[in-house]
Amino acid sequence: MSRFGVLLGNFASATILSIALMAGSAMAAENPIVAQLNQRLVALQSDSELSEYAAYEKLQAQQAIAALAKARRRDRETAQYVAERRVEIAETAARAQMTRREADRLDRTRSELLVEASRRDAQRARQEAERLRIQAQIQAEEAERLRLAAEAETLARQEAEDTLTTVAGQQTARLSAARQRELKLAREEAELVSGAKLPASKFESRGEVFTLTADSFASGSKLSASGSAAATALAAYLDANPKAKARIEGYGDAQTPGQTRANAIRDALVAAGVSNARLRAAGKGNGGRAKAAELIVVH
Repeated sequence: MSRFGVLLGNFASATILSIALMAGSAMAAENPIVAQLNQRLVALQSDSELSEYAAYEKLQAQQAIAALAKARRRDRETAQYVAERRVEIAETAARAQMTRREADRLDRTRSELLVEASRRDAQRARQEAERLRIQAQIQAEEAERLRLAAEAETLARQEAEDTLTTVAGQQTARLSAARQRELKLAREEAELVSGAKLPASKFESRGEVFTLTADSFASGSKLSASGSAAATALAAYLDANPKAKARIEGYGDAQTPGQTRANAIRDALVAAGVSNARLRAAGKGNGGRAKAAELIVVH
């Protein structure tokens, strides 16, 4: 039923009830119970909060009151009981209907509030998700920027190191070449000054190594003629390299210990003018004809 129909029905019921109340007012003068019950219905109908409810129950109550007013003496007790119950039912029904309508209104309000709260929660959740997405994007972009900067810095450092290494290598190579030329000139000068050839040499991690064969030694601890000539040339070479020091390592045989051969070379160098402080002699066990002694020059 439409709201207009409900209102129309309530209006009709109220009109009928008002007519019935006015009609029963004359009868109420003869029975105070009737008057009391009529007053309760009038109060119920006049209540602004309850007047629109329980129209049917109020009509039944008015009919029961009218029946009580017309009842014969022997039927009055039953009619009074029915009338009182009908009035109570009308009052209770009106309050119950009002309570139900208020409860329905509160339920609708609660539902609307829940829907609104849910909508706001969803909106907040979307906003928070968007904030976190933007934050994550910013962090990712910053991490990528830092990564690229680190890569660029690493690349620049590597390029600088490569350049330094190349330059250092080139410089080392130039220095080595210059040193080789310098030592070559020093060997040539020593050979010219001494009038003798230097022993064969090679460059190792230990230094520049000159090797003297067994032919450089005569019997015992003495140098042979070729050994003396080699010692003279080596002394001239050390004079040409005044900052260099020499380590003499002697290798012996069945007749001569290695230390003896090392001492013989040292003594010959000292006799040729090399400071003893620049020399160190040591025996290294047995050798062979190709290697009776080594003189290691540390430049």
